Amino acid sequence: MTSPEAESLPADPAPEEPSQGAPSAAKPAAELPADAAPADPPPRPEERLEKAVRAAEQALIEFEIAVETFRVEVENFSRLHHQKLGPMYTRLDELDAQIAEAKAARTGDAEDLRLAREARARVMPMPGVEELFHGWIDSEGLSPEGASMLNDQPVRPPQRVRPSADARRLYRDLVRKAHPDLAQGEAERTRRDAFIARVNHAYTLGDEEALRALTAEWEAGPASEEQPPSRSEELYARLEWLAERKEMLTLVAKRLEDGAIGSMLRVAQDDPDGLLDQIAEQLLAEVAGRERELAALLE
Repeated sequence: MTSPEAESLPADPAPEEPSQGAPSAAKPAAELPADAAPADPPPRPEERLEKAVRAAEQALIEFEIAVETFRVEVENFSRLHHQKLGPMYTRLDELDAQIAEAKAARTGDAEDLRLAREARARVMPMPGVEELFHGWIDSEGLSPEGASMLNDQPVRPPQRVRPSADARRLYRDLVRKAHPDLAQGEAERTRRDAFIARVNHAYTLGDEEALRALTAEWEAGPASEEQPPSRSEELYARLEWLAERKEMLTLVAKRLEDGAIGSMLRVAQDDPDGLLDQIAEQLLAEVAGRERELAALLE
């Protein structure tokens, strides 16, 4: 079979036989017809990278669309699951607590009493720590306001810092050298403003070591501007980012698929509503069984 590239090329012309009596004149090998098309320029070195980046970008877009579509499906199905089946689960938990309490009341056994308390606790969730203590305490511990109220002491203000003599000397030297008014241009003034702000902060804290480090930084001069990356480096960096993004989305998709709702959707891809109906029927049967068990205990 002839390749497309070969079909697009013109066939070589057949050699003409010289007429009798006339000397044949052969053209030089390097001579081209006057109307011959110029040769295409060689491809740029970055051309293949650019094509790879474009392909990776399109693939990532499609993958993101698929992951987001599945996430929305999981979220919607989870909402339907909660609306339709949530009351049944709540009813089952309540019946379990009542059954455990009825058993404990009948036997008076310590183990039955413990199981009854645990069953009731599952029905009545504990309030949050902040709600219990009205903001005096949180998951990190006692707040400063809470501590002051318990100890009848106001929250102490931060201790005043008096910089050392060396810190004051370092500060004065730095301000004399780096003051923004000494700048020769707007960019230099901006740099000096930011630097002096750091100097003032270190002096406020009385941090002599920080002032020494700032002195060394100023004496070293501004950092040289980094050479901008080449086009190839930019493309390689873009490919690396696209690969990292794809890996992150893969983890998101796996978490969605491995979750309870995602697993249910995989089982019933064609009829998720029918699966909810089946689960609802099972739960209704369990509720009826628990109610019969409770009625027998209360007789």
